Amino acid sequence: MARGSEQGGGRDRRDRRGGPQQEDRADSEIVEKLVHINRVAATVKGGRRFSFAALMVVGDQKGRVGFGHGKAREVPEAIRKATEEAKKSMIRVPLRESRTLHHDGAGRWGAGKVTVRAAPPGTGVIAGGPMRAVLETLGVQDVVGKSIGSSNPYNMVRATFEALKAQASPRQVAAKRGKKVADVIGRRADAASGAAPADAEG
Repeated sequence: MARGSEQGGGRDRRDRRGGPQQEDRADSEIVEKLVHINRVAATVKGGRRFSFAALMVVGDQKGRVGFGHGKAREVPEAIRKATEEAKKSMIRVPLRESRTLHHDGAGRWGAGKVTVRAAPPGTGVIAGGPMRAVLETLGVQDVVGKSIGSSNPYNMVRATFEALKAQASPRQVAAKRGKKVADVIGRRADAASGAAPADAEG
């Protein structure tokens, strides 16, 4: 009986090794996107040795996202390494109504600069290239993104993550300022509607 359970456990482990993408999609609903793949060469004594570098973005489309970089002699192995690194480096980003960001933000990495803006329902994901991959795997449905400067995918992805790390929910802001969540949300609603504060009227 114990032997059968050991065999079953071994089979499960082999299944996880053989098909990590299928297992993750079934259990955690992890979405994987290949952002960029590049062929690199190392000059050795016998000539040049080629390998592949992959940049992957993964997320659960519920507020968690990560990216990773992997390099190997074959493309599938490079993608596997990048995917494993991305899953280890996932961050959580607070979303407003589970569809957009709480506020506008900007990020910079090297020569890459990006801006992300919250958008009303029905806007969709207005972004291109690596930024779109990050925002879609994050689970944002309405957002406007703009990249300024470097178009290097590594810089764009890192700059986008810097912008997302700066996102804060009303609960986090209220806790930091020692106020109630209703006060923070009320002030944001007043700013969005353009209404003058009560103390300003007096």
